[in-house]
Amino acid sequence: MTTSTIVLIAIGVAALIIIITLISIFNELAKERILTHEGASGVGACLQERNDLIPNLVETVKGYAGHENNTLIEVIKWRNQSAAATTVDEQSTANKGLNQALLNMLSLTESYPELKADTQFQELMSQLARIEEKINDSRRYYNGTVREYNQSLAVFPKNIVAGMFGYKPAAFFAEDTEAKVAPKVKFG
Repeated sequence: MTTSTIVLIAIGVAALIIIITLISIFNELAKERILTHEGASGVGACLQERNDLIPNLVETVKGYAGHENNTLIEVIKWRNQSAAATTVDEQSTANKGLNQALLNMLSLTESYPELKADTQFQELMSQLARIEEKINDSRRYYNGTVREYNQSLAVFPKNIVAGMFGYKPAAFFAEDTEAKVAPKVKFG
């Protein structure tokens, strides 16, 4: 074997190792990106479940407090915006508005004790509480997958491969900054 043959074999082995490494990194990034999409889908499914419950809740409240139309209209407006949201940012914005509108609607129950005693209302509120827990769990899962994915995009050598193939960081499902402040409840 000549020296040039040995050099060519060494170059070939090195190129093969680099190609295998690039393929491996690309596949890891692809899997992590898929997990973030799965997480976003899970949040979306939970938000849709809540959106499907809201019309029944509004109708029940309307039966007792129908003259509180502005509050009920706000709930429906934000529910529709939530249903139409296609990105995490849009979902986050709609979720903030919907949470405030639901809070305003639910505060009506204090003025209507017969509504609080209604079994259908109680069942709907129980379902809403369960769905809110699922939404929070889904957000935590999604944000965890985004964290892992974004960390992978930031470290060497994955950042090079990510740049070569156009991988972009995913957005976190952001905490509502107003969650740290006591909510303002308004009627009408």
